Amino acid sequence: MPARCLTLVEIDTYMDEQDIYKERLELALEAAGLDLWENDLVTGDVPCKVTKIFTELGYSAEETSWYVDDLFSIIHPDDIPMLKTAISEHLTGVTKQYRCEFRIRAKSGAWVWYANYGKIMDRDGVNEGRRFIGVTFNIDDRKCKEDELAQVNRKLIEQNAMLESLNATLQSLATSDPLTGVANRRKLMEVGASEVQRALRFGDPLSLLIVDIDLFKLVNDTWGHMTGDLVICAIAEACVQYVRSNIDIVGRIGGEEFAIILPQTDGVIASNLAERLCQAVAGLQIAINDATSLNCTISIGIATLSASSTSFKHLLINADKALYQAKDAGRNCVRCVQS
Repeated sequence: MPARCLTLVEIDTYMDEQDIYKERLELALEAAGLDLWENDLVTGDVPCKVTKIFTELGYSAEETSWYVDDLFSIIHPDDIPMLKTAISEHLTGVTKQYRCEFRIRAKSGAWVWYANYGKIMDRDGVNEGRRFIGVTFNIDDRKCKEDELAQVNRKLIEQNAMLESLNATLQSLATSDPLTGVANRRKLMEVGASEVQRALRFGDPLSLLIVDIDLFKLVNDTWGHMTGDLVICAIAEACVQYVRSNIDIVGRIGGEEFAIILPQTDGVIASNLAERLCQAVAGLQIAINDATSLNCTISIGIATLSASSTSFKHLLINADKALYQAKDAGRNCVRCVQS
């Protein structure tokens, strides 16, 4: 059966429908803020060029005609490599759809964000992959909000880091002696009570040293309180150097007196450590100025936990008794009381 030719009326009707469809499509695109474009990948022609965005960017019709064929000249230099990569990956089949976001320079000089989405289409199944069709639309408001949100997030991160630092500082101030940096009396009491309970629970040994600087009042009276502080800091540093890091606790009870908590340490080991510490301090040269240094000694009292002990306070009392025995014995020595 021979193919029937369309009548003029049918052709007119078809053309009218095509015009109506095209008009509706243009209205829909305009309402959505989309600028349609199409490239013929075979001939290199551009059947449909972006034009609306140039008006939006403030360019005249004459300027639009220049830039429509040379869009890369007004795209932000930092975005061009990304744009070319996105196009290349779609043309070579790496991506199923072309998507890219980049900045275009407005006539005012401002950089405005746009999105460019597209896809290679078949045309009637004949020239496969010939038509590259897509839309361009303004996303500047969204990008501005994203930037604002990113700035807010960065600020929150900075503020959180600052708060953490302040909290760490406050925690340090609450638990450390401000002059020497070792644990303060409050921290010592907390750790001591905890270590006593642990030692009693597991049957581990626990010893406590109380260290006192001999004749410290004479240092203050002779050299002044600033020198006294230098001596206190030097003794604190010596104590820290002679104990186990992250196991033993050195703290300042007050004035020129220190305490050292020695978990899992019996009286013999504690006495040996105390003797070495006494000798080290006796040989210490504490510089008080460029020309002068002085020596000092310490006395140490030791108490070792036993089953009869029930609190850290009891251990402190016994170590303090041992300290007075060391002072009575002539200072610069060690004495021990079994708890």
